[in-house]
Amino acid sequence: MKYSQYRFKFYLNTSHYIQIQGKPGQTHSHTWEISLDMLKVREGFVQFHEIEERIDQFIMPFQDAVLNETPPFDLINPTLENCCEYFKDSFQEILSENGWLLLMISMSETPTRAYVISIMNEDEETVTKATNSLIDNVLDEIKKADKA
Repeated sequence: MKYSQYRFKFYLNTSHYIQIQGKPGQTHSHTWEISLDMLKVREGFVQFHEIEERIDQFIMPFQDAVLNETPPFDLINPTLENCCEYFKDSFQEILSENGWLLLMISMSETPTRAYVISIMNEDEETVTKATNSLIDNVLDEIKKADKA
């Protein structure tokens, strides 16, 4: 089986403020760039629009919103790091359901600074869970192909 790696970029226009020592800072806007490095394990033609639509649907509630008023960031301080962690977990689930493995996520608030999470550098349990989910999806695809 051939493995193909891709990088997708998404843009999120949103506002937020950071709680510092229990006090809200100034609300300000960003155009966040979200880069996803992914591994495709399904053979055949890639329908890019399918995965792009799934990610776009997920981030839609955050577009043009104040993050602090949007779950889960009404309870989580929406720092760059916290946002990246939340989106990583959600994107991993969406991607694994569609035969992709998230390798790395990068989120930036400005063109000069980004927060990066490399999935392969995470704890063993997270990598094992992502890998097992991907294997389950590949096996499901094989079963479907055998029935056809």
